[in-house]
Amino acid sequence: MSLLREHAPADHADLPGPATEQMLAAAEERMGISLHGDLRTWLVLNNPDLPEEDVDDEVACCGFDGFPDEGSFFLGIRAMERLYANRSTSCGFDPPDQPDYPFWRNEWIPFLSDQDGWRGKFIDVRDGRVGRWFVGEITVTGEYESMAQYFDSVAETLTRIADGSSPVCRFTEGRLVWS
Repeated sequence: MSLLREHAPADHADLPGPATEQMLAAAEERMGISLHGDLRTWLVLNNPDLPEEDVDDEVACCGFDGFPDEGSFFLGIRAMERLYANRSTSCGFDPPDQPDYPFWRNEWIPFLSDQDGWRGKFIDVRDGRVGRWFVGEITVTGEYESMAQYFDSVAETLTRIADGSSPVCRFTEGRLVWS
């Protein structure tokens, strides 16, 4: 976030503040699952939920588009809950006949998505590893060992953009601009 604040202050200023412990506890109760410590730490520092008046009920997920990459965005606690409710199943995994290779498990909490909820990243509350899903493709678990490792990769991307070595993004007038 410090790289975003330094190089894209206008984008950074658009982000809302942190989630409160009360918000997180209420979300855990509604979802029926405890947030992983890394995810909780992220949300206590950065809860990128859109203001209620900016939420579009026509899309599966809402957020600040364009960060960390074009077409995806970090989910705030309300958007996480909404997507989690959309993905979770009564038996705990989907499809129900493939517990060892599911498309989705209830222990996975999404924290990054596209607007349709078709692809994104999740944290496994059992061990803190970060995986990714894309509807119609095999879900990848353990893409990153932790959220810290994932955020290190985001920081590397922002550094490349700041250095001018990204062919698809640049900082212009305090904002990330994707080509």
